[in-house]
Amino acid sequence: MPSKPRVIYWFRTDLRLHDSPALNAALELKPECLYPVWCWDPHYVYRARVGPNRWQYLLDCQSDLSASITKLNPKSKLFVVREAPQTVLVKLFRAWKISHLVFEKDTDAYARSRDEKVMEIAKEAGVKVITKVGRTLYDPDELVRANGGKPTMSITQVQSASKKLPDIPRPIPTPKSLPDPGEASLDFDQLQPPRNPDFNSSQRTSEETSYANLAGPSADFAVPKMAELGLKPASTPHRGGETLALATLTHIIKNEAYTATFSKPETAPTAFSPQSTTLLSAHLHFGSLSVREFYWRAHDVIASYKAKKAATIPTNLLGQLLFRDMYFGAQAALGYSFAQTRNNPNCRFIPWHLPSTISSTGLVTGTYRINNSQAEEWFRRWKFGLTGFPWIDGLMRQLRTEGWIHHLGRHAVACFLTRGGCYVDWERGAEVFEEWLIDHETACNAGNWQWLSCAAFYSQFYRCYSPIAFPKKWDKGGAFVRKYVPELEKYGEKYIYEPWKAPLVDQKRWGCLIKGDEDMKRDGGEARYKLYPKPMFDFDERRRICIDGVKGAYKVGLYGADTKVQDGSWSELFPDGAEGVVEEPTDRIAEGSTERLTEGRKPAQLINSIGNENNGECTSPGKGDDDSNTAANDDQGFDEDEQGAAELGGETKGGDHASSGGKIGNDARGEKAADKSAPKRKKQGTLDGNLVRKRGKKQAQ
Repeated sequence: MPSKPRVIYWFRTDLRLHDSPALNAALELKPECLYPVWCWDPHYVYRARVGPNRWQYLLDCQSDLSASITKLNPKSKLFVVREAPQTVLVKLFRAWKISHLVFEKDTDAYARSRDEKVMEIAKEAGVKVITKVGRTLYDPDELVRANGGKPTMSITQVQSASKKLPDIPRPIPTPKSLPDPGEASLDFDQLQPPRNPDFNSSQRTSEETSYANLAGPSADFAVPKMAELGLKPASTPHRGGETLALATLTHIIKNEAYTATFSKPETAPTAFSPQSTTLLSAHLHFGSLSVREFYWRAHDVIASYKAKKAATIPTNLLGQLLFRDMYFGAQAALGYSFAQTRNNPNCRFIPWHLPSTISSTGLVTGTYRINNSQAEEWFRRWKFGLTGFPWIDGLMRQLRTEGWIHHLGRHAVACFLTRGGCYVDWERGAEVFEEWLIDHETACNAGNWQWLSCAAFYSQFYRCYSPIAFPKKWDKGGAFVRKYVPELEKYGEKYIYEPWKAPLVDQKRWGCLIKGDEDMKRDGGEARYKLYPKPMFDFDERRRICIDGVKGAYKVGLYGADTKVQDGSWSELFPDGAEGVVEEPTDRIAEGSTERLTEGRKPAQLINSIGNENNGECTSPGKGDDDSNTAANDDQGFDEDEQGAAELGGETKGGDHASSGGKIGNDARGEKAADKSAPKRKKQGTLDGNLVRKRGKKQAQ
């Protein structure tokens, strides 16, 4: 053991220097040398679904961090070592004579198993390991313990459990200097990772070469380039890095009215340039912004705000951070099972279409069963923004190109895919979000999809988003649709959300024809027109079918860990005609969230045609959405009350007040659901206050 500590500081989800409890612990050792290391983990390169936009965001964060380290010590930088941490760290211990390994605690399922292996190796090598909590406000494991050892399934549980824990610490100052890293020779061979399966192969346009050299192509431990990953160029305008994160936070906090009165359900999901929310979620994910820094700076503004009544938990900025802790606590308690239905005791079993295939270990395999070819078509069209519903399509195209959509936009597309239209397994949607979101976190993503599908956290399944009424009340003129569905940019306001209702003469005048299956070929005298698909189904009809399906599943009352789910006998409890139960003779296996759309039904070639211009065609004409006043959906375009949903687990999802007055009885477990109606609210608009709109009146299409 060296006389003075020789430390590897292992950066992971904490790509910052400000308020880093783990980095502070490393510096308190007064080390002889400190190596800031990032292990280029093949798990994320090949096994996790990560699209070009999130890769670019990560590289931004790494480059910014490396530059900041060099500013404090010109001899230092971020040392990117290109091998799995489970194998390379022990070699670095020997080569660099390391005495201590320090890193921020991570309770993600894969991260936990990885870190346990690393700590075991470190112990065998005589290296002391120090970990500190910094990714969340509370230690997720401690939060679970304070919650009686159970997953945190509501914001109320988080608040109650947190009273038993120490207060959230104030942020730690940014260090003013860093020790030299010491000699960084590599006198050992690199272990090349297995490349198959490569879940990101569809994103690559050239060979992936990031593991060609242990210290990078120039042997200088440089941050990798997108070209080394063989990826398509990133298309997102959103960039990462601690410098930008702190500047953005400062800009937000200076606007005291916005910070103090921010209420998530009052922010416009149709706002862009600028967006209506903080856009700090990706910085929190990569750790380029400290969650405690965000919390306390917002807290202090809210506490001192006197101009008018400040927003409160759960809908204010502090509440949003607590929701994040809620999901991390739920995941910490359940591990891998949290991100799937099978073996998840808190996730309702609903026999969705396109269910995941399960391995002998009880975990999902990354593939899914195509048990309904129509549902597979709908899923693909949903993913690529070709459903024929402009609001849904605009959101999915924004997600694909920019890597981000507003919170309520995520609600709308998730509800549409699962219980509000397609009846497709929420795990399929979660995979797409995993691939495309720049702010993807497994805990929050899986948790939100369970919530929005009413599989867990939330049970008011009859409350569905209308793809017409909901966006109309935020953006009657359709500016959002015109931006992200440019085929329709010249359409009149009357038809922007229902273009299939426009007279043919107007469609031609506006330069875009609304077509169904029989008319999708561009030929004859109509080749000069853009094309946009008719709705792929009658939304009102599909909504009723889905609600009935979920209602039936609630009546059966199975959960993912129940024996009947494990052995397959669940099907005996559902009628043969139940949505999602009857399997087709052509039942087959598909890759999860694949972009390889050359096989399958007719939509494949049509979906591929959207290219980068998002102006493709699709099939399946539908009747449209008449939004009739059904009991299950009286005015589904309207917001719900997040405050009223706090007992159920956080922000409400939906967008309607049911004709029953917003009441719901006991669910299948006898849990009493919320009985509160949504108050009228003024819209908050955007951060700079440029968007001011009047709240739409209650209406039926």
